[in-house]
Amino acid sequence: MSTAAVAGKGLEGIVAANSGICWIDGEAGVLAYRGIDIHELAQHSSFEETTYLLWNGHLPNLLGLREFHQQLALARELDMRIIDMLRTFPKSATPMEVLRTAVSALSFYDADEKDNTHDANVRKAYNLTAQIAMIVAIYDRIRKGLDIVPPDRALSHAANFLWMLNGVKPSETATRTLDVALILHADHELNASTFAARVIAATLSDIHSAITGAIGALKGPLHGGANEGVMRLLHTIDKAGVDPVEYVKSMLASKQKISGFGHRVYKTEDPRATHLRKMSEQLGRDSGQPKWYEMSRAIELYIKQDKKLNANVDFYSASTYATLGIDIDLYTPIFAVSRIAGWAAHVIEQLDDNRLIRPRAEYIGPEYPQHWIPVAERP
Repeated sequence: MSTAAVAGKGLEGIVAANSGICWIDGEAGVLAYRGIDIHELAQHSSFEETTYLLWNGHLPNLLGLREFHQQLALARELDMRIIDMLRTFPKSATPMEVLRTAVSALSFYDADEKDNTHDANVRKAYNLTAQIAMIVAIYDRIRKGLDIVPPDRALSHAANFLWMLNGVKPSETATRTLDVALILHADHELNASTFAARVIAATLSDIHSAITGAIGALKGPLHGGANEGVMRLLHTIDKAGVDPVEYVKSMLASKQKISGFGHRVYKTEDPRATHLRKMSEQLGRDSGQPKWYEMSRAIELYIKQDKKLNANVDFYSASTYATLGIDIDLYTPIFAVSRIAGWAAHVIEQLDDNRLIRPRAEYIGPEYPQHWIPVAERP
């Protein structure tokens, strides 16, 4: 009994919204923000400039970029009640669970919380972009028994995050590496978390609820957690002291999945993986710790040859973050530190021309009509 056009499982191939933010050509391996190829942005842009582009639809001039930097830096402020709350979470809480809960609580202390106008949502987007990065860094310090590092408003977004996380001013190489990683992860059309955010926003709920929902979707290992799986695999191989290709062969022989390969959209190489591979190699060489890249490269070449699968954005982000000295369970929260740029852009776009998102389901249950039977007569 059909009630709607038949959709692919998981809504595969279904166009669910009109959007001017992100364009993907999966066959050609193209990713573009507002029409600008991701390769150009990764080579020439910054996270701040890219975020401005996503929110405003065009690149800023010099004055606009300077003002954007200033507004984002001014938003680096976290209510002490949020910090006190972070101190009360159980030690078993993961950083993603903490981030999800803390972002929801941010709405209590945002003066614009009940204002759903365009300008108010842009102001809240600045706050959320700054605050998500702060929450991740501050909670990591708290759980390790370290003093909280106050934000430095003179630093870029990437540099300030590394400063608040580690308590030392980051090198230019580390800053630029994270900056490019944030650009690459900033948006990816209607992925699971972004679609979740738009569905929530479409009900005219607030942006904090939408972003909390997005973080909940990102938390799932089929969306944001794959790079954690990659790094855990590399650690296991390294600890066992075995050849990475042979280890992967044994995994595949026992029908185990290798994280970081294949993509629902891309039929060729994920363009984001191109840059992360280069950064992983360069970081490994510069730091004198090339093993994570070398192991990753050996696995990638084998999987591509044997299974005809390409590495996706998660595969080399793992070794990149590891060489930066970032803990594994922070990889997905750092994804959120970046993706808030895209989430905010989509929430703002949704609310600027809103219609409640209410798809239909293809019914596959018992044939109509069925009838109620008295309990004594049921088999």
